[in-house]
Amino acid sequence: MTMEKSVNILVVDDEEIVRDSLSSWLEEDGYHVEAVESGRKALERLPAKPWDLMLVDLKMPGMDGIQLMDEVRKTHPDMLVIIMTAYATVDTAVKAMKKGAYDYFVKPFNPDDISLTIRKIVDHHKLVQENLFLRKELKKQYKLRDMISKNEKMLEIFDLARTVAKSSSTVLIQGESGTGKELLARAIHDESPRSEAPFISVSCASLTESLLESELFGHEKGAFTGASAIKRGKLELAQDGTLFLDEIGDISLKLQMDLLRVLEQREFRRVGGSDLIAITSRIIAATNRDLKIAIEEGRFRADLYYRLNVISIHIPPLRDRREDIPLLVDHFIEKFNIEMGKQIRGVSEGAMKILVDNDWPGNARELRNVIERAVVVAKGNIITETDISLPSAAGGANHRAKSLEEIEKEHIRLVLNDHQWNIVRSAQTLGIDRVTLYNKIKKFDLKKEGAAAKEC
Repeated sequence: MTMEKSVNILVVDDEEIVRDSLSSWLEEDGYHVEAVESGRKALERLPAKPWDLMLVDLKMPGMDGIQLMDEVRKTHPDMLVIIMTAYATVDTAVKAMKKGAYDYFVKPFNPDDISLTIRKIVDHHKLVQENLFLRKELKKQYKLRDMISKNEKMLEIFDLARTVAKSSSTVLIQGESGTGKELLARAIHDESPRSEAPFISVSCASLTESLLESELFGHEKGAFTGASAIKRGKLELAQDGTLFLDEIGDISLKLQMDLLRVLEQREFRRVGGSDLIAITSRIIAATNRDLKIAIEEGRFRADLYYRLNVISIHIPPLRDRREDIPLLVDHFIEKFNIEMGKQIRGVSEGAMKILVDNDWPGNARELRNVIERAVVVAKGNIITETDISLPSAAGGANHRAKSLEEIEKEHIRLVLNDHQWNIVRSAQTLGIDRVTLYNKIKKFDLKKEGAAAKEC
């Protein structure tokens, strides 16, 4: 007999003789066993301890075994459940397995068969848990805050970022759109002694010269028409923290001169002001442009470039690190499962091949959007090829910009119509709970013509 004190088994059967027999056999094998007579009692005991395995009778008064299994899955989706039945038909076995049962036993039991089967299940489950733990530990080595990669160049970048975080030097991050430049800047901030101070981000490409000037430096009351009060700029708001200047290659030559002065003198004035304000923030800049070409073309100041480029980091595009795609896919699925209340377990082999073979001109941001859509439309718990919708090369940006909410709204409308607006069945098909579905209906202002939506 091998002792397995850490393995907890819950037996659920309305027949006392079955409960007593199973409990005795399993306790002889060294397991910790509790037995209850109904599904309701089982649900009451569920929070009591970390159960590893449930043996559940298929036919019980009130709540049957499959109904109990469905309830257990809501709070314990990974629970191992073995169905016990005296009705040894293919139909009941198949139904139980389709509903998620790990295995089934047929009454009357053979103690040796029970012992051998449970031993195999426990050993297999322990192996699975160990593998999951190792994968999580391995994934930690591949992570830098919210960034994840196992590409050699990216891991070097992670190491450099951790080192850079300890200093106050200016950093220039270069890379295509969607490669994670702001994520890296945030990671540097979060890994630094400044982590408790603000991280302030400014998109230099989205503002006109005058608005960006006011946004960065702030302004005094009366500095220009409409300046009815003092405004503190992002340079001031980021004091003791980090100021992230995104798309620095898009700012005007005048603002480049102003920013150069700030970097050299570590002080600035608000627009319309005379008082000098000292800079205590760290500056991290990013661009998707080749600044050396911009310098040659006279669009970017060489002296500013060298001031910004104290520490240079170039993030490679996703097409040059395809080994990261499966990691990122898992990462995004975990994220959207939590956000959408779904239980997508992964992607099919065919779907993964499509994802890995794609060039991803929008990089990780584009991959994230594709996975988000796939999680929304997936009918099962595995994303298949039909759930993957890649933007076309022509007009790809427009396709990505087409609201994902529109896709989600249309999908929910189709499912509701398929089920004649039956909320329970629609929620089950979508893989979400009723409250989430009602919130989506309200959010998208979906309406059924005629009668109200049905609850059952």
